Amino acid sequence: MASDAAVIETNGNEPSYLDYKGKHSGIKGWLLSTDHKRIGILYMIGILAFFFVGVFLGFLMRLELISPGETIVSAETYNQFFTLHGVIMIFLFIIPGIPAIFGNFFLPILIGAKDVAFPRLNLFSWYLYLTGGTLALLSIVMPGGPADTGWTFYIPYSVRTDTNVILSLSAAFILGFSSLLTGLNFITTVHRLRAPGMTWFKMPLSVWSFYATAWVQVLATPIIAITLMLVAIERLFHIGIFDPALGGDPVLYQHLFWIYSHPAVYIMIIPAMGIVSEIIPVFAHRTIFGYKFIAFSSIAIALFGSLVWAHHMFTAGMSDAGQLIFSLLTMIVAIPSAIKVFNWVATLYKGSIDLATPMLYVLAFIFLFSIGGLTGVMQGVISIDIQLHDTAFIVGHFHYVMFGGTGFAMFAAFHYWMPKMFGKMYNRKLAKIAFWFIFIGFNFLYFPMLVMGWLGMPRRYYDYLPQFHPYHLISTIGSWILIIGLIIMFYNLFKSLKSGPIVTEKNIWGGETLEWQIDSPPIHENFTEIPVIEERPYVYKDNEPPVEKEETV
Repeated sequence: MASDAAVIETNGNEPSYLDYKGKHSGIKGWLLSTDHKRIGILYMIGILAFFFVGVFLGFLMRLELISPGETIVSAETYNQFFTLHGVIMIFLFIIPGIPAIFGNFFLPILIGAKDVAFPRLNLFSWYLYLTGGTLALLSIVMPGGPADTGWTFYIPYSVRTDTNVILSLSAAFILGFSSLLTGLNFITTVHRLRAPGMTWFKMPLSVWSFYATAWVQVLATPIIAITLMLVAIERLFHIGIFDPALGGDPVLYQHLFWIYSHPAVYIMIIPAMGIVSEIIPVFAHRTIFGYKFIAFSSIAIALFGSLVWAHHMFTAGMSDAGQLIFSLLTMIVAIPSAIKVFNWVATLYKGSIDLATPMLYVLAFIFLFSIGGLTGVMQGVISIDIQLHDTAFIVGHFHYVMFGGTGFAMFAAFHYWMPKMFGKMYNRKLAKIAFWFIFIGFNFLYFPMLVMGWLGMPRRYYDYLPQFHPYHLISTIGSWILIIGLIIMFYNLFKSLKSGPIVTEKNIWGGETLEWQIDSPPIHENFTEIPVIEERPYVYKDNEPPVEKEETV
């Protein structure tokens, strides 16, 4: 049995970004660093910390719903739990997750650049993220407690409740600016800093996904910022904008909110699709099928995904023509996603598939995202949506797309890129055990929601009829299995940072993109010389990685 990581001699001329001694040293060298890799690590620390808080709140919610009636908390506290859970998981974990961590760390490397276009702005965006996250958590301890409106801050709830809505709105407002600045940085970096010879169709597909996402961030985020500011003004000065009691229009709020928040779904999922497109050709040992179709489908998803917001509002009151148009657009937006799935499966076809841990998470992504996508198309059908709107079916669908999609892709990225980021390898067998706990627990947790939602179980309800008890019981047990898997996974990853086998081999997986041609971990400026690109990525040359392949499962 070969060791977990092969160690070969590297150039050793320059220290890695982890050991680099710049103007500042110690913790100050991190907090004031403009190195995109260190900023990516700072984002990772913050995002994972908020993720653990969000998981804990979700665990408490499922524990409350294990049986009918009051179990551990009151109805008001439960409302605050699911609001804070939603705000943290969406604005602090899912939306920034992959772009802020892996986009920051790898996008410049993938295009042959030494850093992002605006390094100081990059650091500033992290401080904005930290400020917004801190405000969200402060709402827990401030008088009045966290908001109880749901993460959507729907009117009239958010202008009439006595809880800390202003603090939560401020947190989301600041986080929006962090997201917008990151998008601006990525767009400029891709346009201006590509290595010589790297034309648009020689860019890795993950770069295409970060680029498409960045445009959505830049164009859609100002809308939610203005909307949340108007809600705060309405609360503070009692101006009738959205509140019907003051002559406002609550449906206008829904339009403005979803004009941002549906594109935000694609801010969450497009980078995940980029991760999948990176990993599949490496572990299938195949050249990617349909490179241009996958690249253009990322742009198409970003475009059409910005035009379908009102399918969240079929029951809010809309003209027949409006319903038909938004239903049709919802069907159309499924096409580029289906193109990606087809090309991924075609790449796998007749491939020599290595079921390493990153590949397991990617295969799970395809399966879970397909369920999420198909249930989403169902909701695009007006007659079905009227039956399913505001039921637990929506909760199940959303988590299959966001957690089963983006979450699993992020876990795949951790297992794929952490040896490159830190030069340490995790325990591969333990990683696979964690995967199966997470995959099984996820389906036990969320699939019953699809069933009970179809049967009429409303979402966001603190209590329920006895007929739904078996589904809630299975779902709660599934949450325990899922959390056990998460504990095992993060224990394994964190332990590897301290005592994992050292990886100094550049190309541990046999990848074809630029990050696998530089040291592990990378040096401060990524490259000693800017590379000249002559071939497009993913052209598999039967490169065997210099480590023993994992056992298949």
